[in-house]
Amino acid sequence: MAIYAIWNNKGGVGKSYLTFQLASEYARQHPDRKVLVIDLCPQANSSSMLLGGMEEGEKHLNSIHGQQPRITISGYISERISSPYKPTNSGADYITQVSLHNDKVPSNVYLVVGDEQLELQSSRVSGATKNGPDDGWRIVHLWITDLITDIKRLWNNEECCVFIDCNPSFSIYTELALTAAERLLIPFSADGSSKRAIKAVLSLVYGWKRQSSDTQSEFFLETARYKMSLPAIYMYIGNRLTQMNNSSASAFRTVVNEISEEIYSVWQSPGNTPFCIHPSNAIRPNTKKSFKNMFQFEVNDANTASVVSGALGIPIGILTAGQKKVAGITITVNQTQLDKQVPNLKTLVECIE
Repeated sequence: MAIYAIWNNKGGVGKSYLTFQLASEYARQHPDRKVLVIDLCPQANSSSMLLGGMEEGEKHLNSIHGQQPRITISGYISERISSPYKPTNSGADYITQVSLHNDKVPSNVYLVVGDEQLELQSSRVSGATKNGPDDGWRIVHLWITDLITDIKRLWNNEECCVFIDCNPSFSIYTELALTAAERLLIPFSADGSSKRAIKAVLSLVYGWKRQSSDTQSEFFLETARYKMSLPAIYMYIGNRLTQMNNSSASAFRTVVNEISEEIYSVWQSPGNTPFCIHPSNAIRPNTKKSFKNMFQFEVNDANTASVVSGALGIPIGILTAGQKKVAGITITVNQTQLDKQVPNLKTLVECIE
């Protein structure tokens, strides 16, 4: 089993879209394995897409939010807040089989549904890290680890794969997700703010300092104090990179190369930033080219097809060309759009162990 966090310290890079597509395609490629998505973003966008998209998915999301008890990530967090330093062993009570709501998603995909109430709970979760026993910080940061352990126990520890969709900000929920994750997928878009966000990821999570006077995050320092592991960088993914005219494409390529150089410099420098060599039997990269081949991937933008896929909750791997109804408007999906992203995405998922 592997646990992947999908995070970048920037909104709008397609974390939720990528989570939706990765989980759906991984489940299709591995029908014998259960796939778990934990939606730790209060916007719950990946939950909405998985449950059926902007109309049907939102209806299902609202229905689930209206149930008592609240079978969502917020329901689980609420239970943990009531007993913050003792395991509740209740995580398996909070999973939803996605195909019961959206038959376009494989039946082996399960979801801990996202919930906007996370925002209202954040101060109480943060408070729990500072109160209680001496190791209260460590115990609270293992809540999502406990959640996954409970679900694995329900599944008799069968082979499975976990994807955690994270909040863009470095919130307490992002910290809990990164503590639970074994591997980190970093989506980025080809713009200058993505480059700054990549630097923030390296600093906030791994304590990377560019100046000796730089302050390291409490998360990094406390993780080191309690000898807790950090997720290994598995891949940085240029997500839905637009293919435009030569001059625009050249500008995008420049930014992508700068981001690549940033992460490669960390790889080359002495330090404790973990990277995950993959596949498991692969030789450690010893050149810039072999490093990029292992750790960098680019997902092309399918333009309208990407939008329709998310809006209708249909994984792009099974989306067909033709006219589609989205919010009462007829939209045409062209095969050429699908051809840009579908083979590309399938190859990406084949790299996910």
